[in-house]
Amino acid sequence: MTPQAPGAAAPEAPAIVLVTPRSLTAAGLDQVAALQPLRDLGCTLVPGPAGRQPTAADLAELLPPITHWIAGVEPITAAVLAAAPNLKVISRYGVGVDAVDLAAAAAQGITVERAVGANARGVAELALALILAGLRGTAPAHRALVEGRWERDQGRELPDCTVGVVGLGAIGRLVAGFAKALGATVLGHDPWADQGAIAAHIHHHVTLEELLAGSDVVTLHCPPPPDGRPVIAAPQLAALPPGAVLVNTARASLVDDAAVLAALNAGHLAAYGVDAYDQEPPAVTELLAHPKVIATPHLGGFTGASTRRMAELAVANVVKHVTAQG
Repeated sequence: MTPQAPGAAAPEAPAIVLVTPRSLTAAGLDQVAALQPLRDLGCTLVPGPAGRQPTAADLAELLPPITHWIAGVEPITAAVLAAAPNLKVISRYGVGVDAVDLAAAAAQGITVERAVGANARGVAELALALILAGLRGTAPAHRALVEGRWERDQGRELPDCTVGVVGLGAIGRLVAGFAKALGATVLGHDPWADQGAIAAHIHHHVTLEELLAGSDVVTLHCPPPPDGRPVIAAPQLAALPPGAVLVNTARASLVDDAAVLAALNAGHLAAYGVDAYDQEPPAVTELLAHPKVIATPHLGGFTGASTRRMAELAVANVVKHVTAQG
């Protein structure tokens, strides 16, 4: 072995990569082909708990030696990061970073990367499915049929509807394009969107107030506001036309659950489609069990193609940093 020259910098130790997304740990990391670039670089791969979200206690045990982390939806708080003195990069297996304490990460010099756009198609297709289910009343119809009752409510077709899309990023633009292609009039609201980028996907860009007043369907694809207040609460629900459908595949905090339950019970809201929860699995609340709620267990990005793209991008983000550090 050639001795290190006096005063030369010590070589970087091999990266130790924690992998916690449930869809990657369920079958074992050896079965995940997307992780091969990390193996090729000599990285040590450390799995989180197989097939489940790690707890804070799990992370406190796992994180001390970790240099890079491919992270799922688990909360990454300042307390969690305090157990990670060697961590350099968090690579989110997805696009959202609201579960990450970004200020705490920055204070520790940790870079946070996202798999931007990887699950957009999967989430957008689920949103469309929930829109159609809400317009056709499939949840109460299914429940009645399996309970031995023949009950039918007249549904609506998309060309007779206006769909309001709140948030026109990658997912929102896809949903808007789907709805437009199926004949709906599409309103969009996103104060930060590039007008040229969204023009082909919607018919009109409007204020949130105009969107609510004019939409038979409202579908949410935006991040939570900085002040933490829900985007859809009692005043916004009251502004909707009677019999509207609300869909939330983005974040639980965008919606005031109590106000949605009241609107469903009053008949003002015809259906609520939801795929986003504060905790997973969620508690079975009165809202979740409501006959006019179509609830799915965070299925949006859980498709073969989306999970493959998320894994590939999350890994690519780690590879970028490992190779840059030499």
